[in-house]
Amino acid sequence: WFAARQLEQGVRDALGPRGSVGTLTLGWGGVELRELRVSAAPGWPAADELRAARVVVRPDLWAALRGRLAVGQVLVEDGYVSLLRERSGRLRVLPALLGEPAAAADTAESGPGLALTLERIELRRCEVAFFDASVRRPPLAVRLTDFEATIGPLALPALETPVALQLRATVKGSTADGRSDGTLALEGELTPATRDATLKLALRRVDLRALQPYLMNVADGGVKRGRMDLDLAPVVQRQQLHAPGRLTLTGLELGSGGLAGVPRQAVLAFMSRNDRIDLDFTLEGRLDDPAFSLNENLATRVASALAEKLGVSVSGVVEGVGSMIKGLFGR
Repeated sequence: WFAARQLEQGVRDALGPRGSVGTLTLGWGGVELRELRVSAAPGWPAADELRAARVVVRPDLWAALRGRLAVGQVLVEDGYVSLLRERSGRLRVLPALLGEPAAAADTAESGPGLALTLERIELRRCEVAFFDASVRRPPLAVRLTDFEATIGPLALPALETPVALQLRATVKGSTADGRSDGTLALEGELTPATRDATLKLALRRVDLRALQPYLMNVADGGVKRGRMDLDLAPVVQRQQLHAPGRLTLTGLELGSGGLAGVPRQAVLAFMSRNDRIDLDFTLEGRLDDPAFSLNENLATRVASALAEKLGVSVSGVVEGVGSMIKGLFGR
């Protein structure tokens, strides 16, 4: 009962001045919130930073009896979160709750913090709205719907133990009828403190037209039609990254321009003989090396594979793919 009371007060404090809850129920099973909402400040591209129809926070009572603070489960149903990448490339996530990066750093340096274990976090029927102001104004909106995830355990604040995660989502396409939607799947485990990880990422049938602002710099005439599949299996051990991957483009139809530094004629000639472009590559490098850039490494590997596949010079392709990769994954 004492642990549940502590959770109730903690939830109220954490929501901040822009947060509201329709109902908050306290029981032996924990704290249940209905119609949770954290409204956005002026200038944010969405009305809400966060909302959820139902959130349940269940304390681990047996851990409390042993003198350890732990949350057995955090369940979020019908949730929504909006993220913003600013023109500078900085990603902002829940500023009302997490504050600015500088403020968070000051808090972290003030002391070690209270040890807390989150055994399991579950997201059901959620949506993530990613707004990117670095590619256009107003910001481009990329939506992940039907977002289902299971994450845990999280041992705060050290984050030195492996965290298992499993995530599935729909990547919304350029049409409203759902026919152009793709899928995203991510699973594996990672250790945040050391960055050790074993993950598998799969994107299937992602609509290239929905990514048009990222592609316009490298395809002047635009993409009329096309799908993208991506498989990536990153493994990080002692800061060393090894990530074999495959990128597949299918049903590609261009406008008047080329693709990623490749002349349009070369792309059309290849597509006339093949219905898809398969590119195999491997990312490698040390994450603790200041000279290592994941974006540039990915751009170079994909560009080399694309140039080899289409039989063109690699120099212009590297620049074109680099623009696309940096647009998609950050500057």
